[in-house]
Amino acid sequence: MTDHEDWDEELVEDGPVVRAYALTRGRVQPTSAASLDLVAVVAATGAAVPYHADLGREHLRLLELVRRARPLADVASDAGLPLGVIRVLVGDLLDHGLILVRPPAPEVSQPMESILLEVINGLRAL
Repeated sequence: MTDHEDWDEELVEDGPVVRAYALTRGRVQPTSAASLDLVAVVAATGAAVPYHADLGREHLRLLELVRRARPLADVASDAGLPLGVIRVLVGDLLDHGLILVRPPAPEVSQPMESILLEVINGLRAL
């Protein structure tokens, strides 16, 4: 085995050899209009991958990671890829109907202080 072959094996163990822009084919935004927030929950639909789908190995790896519903940030962490790359790849999977994305719950507005005071006064009256 040559020194060059040793070097290649080390790279494979340390992480992907392919650059992030190659994984996304130079795209920086997902084609899907879905909200791909950090806390959006992603789950595989269980549908079969279409024969005509032009999906790479990373797409299939992401499908394995989202068999169970998980936040997008966790998927990015486990995949070891930048969040921007994950958003593009997840957008591709969404376009093919292979995953579902549930946006984060809207923020609940804080109750008014006057209502809280009325509740406290009502509890004291009991």
